[in-house]
Amino acid sequence: MGEPKDAARVRFFPPGIPLLTILVGALLDRIWPLAARFIFDAPLRYYIGGIVVVGSIALLGFWSVTLFRSGGQSENPWKPTSHIEERGPFRVTRNPMYLQMVLVCIGVAIAFASWWILLLTPLAAWALQVLAIKPEEEYLQSKFGDEYSAYKRRVRRWI
Repeated sequence: MGEPKDAARVRFFPPGIPLLTILVGALLDRIWPLAARFIFDAPLRYYIGGIVVVGSIALLGFWSVTLFRSGGQSENPWKPTSHIEERGPFRVTRNPMYLQMVLVCIGVAIAFASWWILLLTPLAAWALQVLAIKPEEEYLQSKFGDEYSAYKRRVRRWI
């Protein structure tokens, strides 16, 4: 089965990056815990972490997927893009779903008082940038040209 030519050349399942970040951070917490006191004590950290996770999934993840689907396109980076989405969170960030993934890492780190997950989160953001965002931007630039260039000037990559 061949890969469609009209699609970004993303080679890694993007949600796997934050999932791997959380799993590696949890493993490091078990084998080499960091002794520093965490930012928030329980139960406050559960509330704050939960709000960050649920809020980012709802406001960035779910809303973005809904906008893609209502516009007749897939959120899957391996499928063709028919137009540049500029509604909802796409007015503020070009990558709301990737931003949501980073925020989930932060929320989980807070809820579970994990310095390791928090410390690994910038690495996850960098991996998303290199493995997903860059190939998607190259695809969109080649497909939409000046229209995408104008969108990039108006809207920041992250926030």
